[in-house]
Amino acid sequence: GRHRALEITSDLITVYILQRQKAGAANATINRELAALKRAFHLAKRARKVEIIPHIALLKEDNARKGFFEPGDFRAMLAHLPDDLKPVVEVAYVTGWRIRSELLTRQWSHIDFRAAWLRLEPGETKNGKGRIFPLTSELRAVLEQQLARTRAIERATGQVVPWVFHRNGEPIRAFRRAWLSACTKAGVPGRIPHDLRRSAVRNLERAGVPRSTAMEMVGHQTESVYRRYAINDETMLREGGEKLAALHQAEREQSPKVLPLNRS
Repeated sequence: GRHRALEITSDLITVYILQRQKAGAANATINRELAALKRAFHLAKRARKVEIIPHIALLKEDNARKGFFEPGDFRAMLAHLPDDLKPVVEVAYVTGWRIRSELLTRQWSHIDFRAAWLRLEPGETKNGKGRIFPLTSELRAVLEQQLARTRAIERATGQVVPWVFHRNGEPIRAFRRAWLSACTKAGVPGRIPHDLRRSAVRNLERAGVPRSTAMEMVGHQTESVYRRYAINDETMLREGGEKLAALHQAEREQSPKVLPLNRS
C-alpha cells in the first residue's frame, strides 16, 4: 500500500496477514503475496536501499490435492472428450507425464516404435533431465492409431504434421472447456488434468513396480514428492491386509508342532 519499506515491520506484516485471513484469503494466496514482499526486500537490500529485512514467516499450507481416477471413472470421462483429445489423455493416464509441457510438445521423432520408447529430451522436463517410457501394449495401440490418423490428415492436406497430438494437424493450445464438460458429464466434476499423474503413480504402485523405477518413468526426482502422489486408497489398503493375513497364515502352517516329552 502506501507504507514505505522502512515503515514495514514484522508486527505490521502480522496485522496484514490477519486482515487477509479475515477477508477470506487462503493461506496459499497470502503466502504468494508474502513471498513477493520478501523478494522485494531482498532486492532492496542488494541495491543498498534498506539495511534490515523484517521477519516474514509463511503460513502453513495444506493444499496437496488427493484426486485420482478409478478405471471406470476414467473411461466414463474419456468417452465424453472430443476425439482429438482422447489420445493425449489416454497417454497421460498411462505415463503420468504432464499434458501441457510434456505430451502436447511431443513430435513423431520422439517415438521409437521399433525400440518401443516414448522420449523426453534433456532440458524438456521440469527437472531438466531426459526421460523415456516403455511402449506398453496399451500405449503402443493408442500411438499407432494416432499415427494412422495423422498420416490420413497429411494425405488429405498435403502438409506434414510433426505433432503427435493435434487438432486436424494444428497444435492443441487449449482444452480446459472440453475437460470440464467431460468430467461433469461423467459424474466426476472437480477433477483436474494433474489427477491423471496421480492416477499413473498409483497404478504403478498397484502393479508392484519398484519405486525407484516408477520415479524414473513418471519423472519424480525425490521420493518425498513421489509419496505425495502414491495415494493409498481403500483397495490398496485392503490388498495390503490380505497379503499380511496370507503371510501370517503361511507362518502358522509352517511352524513346527510342539510334542510333549515322553516321561517313560
